[in-house]
Amino acid sequence: MRVALHALGIGHGARPEVVRAVARAAEAHGFARLWAGEHVVLVDAPVSRYPYSDDGRIAVPSDADWLDPLLTLSFAAAVTERIGLATGVLLLPEHQPVVVAKQAATLDVLSAGRLTLGVGIGWSADEFAALGVPFAGRGRRTEEYLAAMRAVWRDDVATFEGEFTRFRNIRVNPKPVRERRVPVVMGGNGDAALRRAVTLADGWYGFNLSTAQALERASVLAGLCAARRRPTDALTVAVALTDATPAVLPELARAGVTEVVVVGAPPGTPDEAARWVGGLAAHWLNGGHSIKAT
Repeated sequence: MRVALHALGIGHGARPEVVRAVARAAEAHGFARLWAGEHVVLVDAPVSRYPYSDDGRIAVPSDADWLDPLLTLSFAAAVTERIGLATGVLLLPEHQPVVVAKQAATLDVLSAGRLTLGVGIGWSADEFAALGVPFAGRGRRTEEYLAAMRAVWRDDVATFEGEFTRFRNIRVNPKPVRERRVPVVMGGNGDAALRRAVTLADGWYGFNLSTAQALERASVLAGLCAARRRPTDALTVAVALTDATPAVLPELARAGVTEVVVVGAPPGTPDEAARWVGGLAAHWLNGGHSIKAT
């Protein structure tokens, strides 16, 4: 069981001095990864319901600073040496896939192979409209974009023909560090996201779940793995929980969860932010990162 931190890129966590302090403190205290999420666009009066809260509203104010996750993690990579880096999540169908493949491979090279690309299909019709991308079909678009990106990473000269993107005989370098691939984690709490995690990805990231919900989702994920004859230990399973305490880590580990992601907003100064990370580490990492299922 690993413990990671989702705290970069929003509000105070968008200030460079705070990003630097949080990243360095998280590495020093033994957190496994730094996660950073994405929204290109927020609106004051959203049409779409936010799927990760009971009231359907996102907790982040629409006028808050929200950094691009790949750029944020590049900054964090430059001030650290070992800690993992993960987008949690990048809204893949909103982006041009060849560009994302290039950016992700660049960050993977610059961080010496520390990147995990967490992706999701998105939930905000307002955001898709602002970017000129159809909201309908975003699941199919995501699946196709992943295939196209893997072709770019894998092949010296890449060709791809799909419904949404196509290219022929292109060279895109650099290649990712680990066997020309970046690990991909599928975000989302619904059954479709779990199916995509099993069939297309290297892991799953569940967000804003209760412990009971996380255990139920992990059970469904295990069933989908069995149906596809995919070993459950071939997938990483990361969850950000609304009610977790260190006491539940053994039960989560037995259910197949490999990483608990602590979500929080750092204070506004570097010293305060570093102390805040230290307090989280004292609470979560007293043996939690080494807990194994029994």
